[in-house]
Amino acid sequence: MFATRALFARSVWKGPHIVPLPIPRAADVAAAASQGTRLPPIRTQARAATILPNFVGLRFAVHNGKSYVEVEITEDMVGRKLGEFVATRRRFVYKLSRNK
Repeated sequence: MFATRALFARSVWKGPHIVPLPIPRAADVAAAASQGTRLPPIRTQARAATILPNFVGLRFAVHNGKSYVEVEITEDMVGRKLGEFVATRRRFVYKLSRNK
């Protein structure tokens, strides 16, 4: 089995669904870490974008249809989609009535 086939569930001849995102360079990340500050999250509405290995450690603000939800990328998320980690629907909860 090829490693790239296991990593990406899309057909091999198409390749992964890659969206051009403004990824900060490693030098920028290292400079921010040495100063003790964190880079702002990368805001995106591309929920279908495949998470690549160079995204590990970055923070993304993924749009859920109403607002942006922050997601920090770990090694376990590589090969999956950004939208899998942001819920788009709220859980239904019955309202409790006071006069019962």
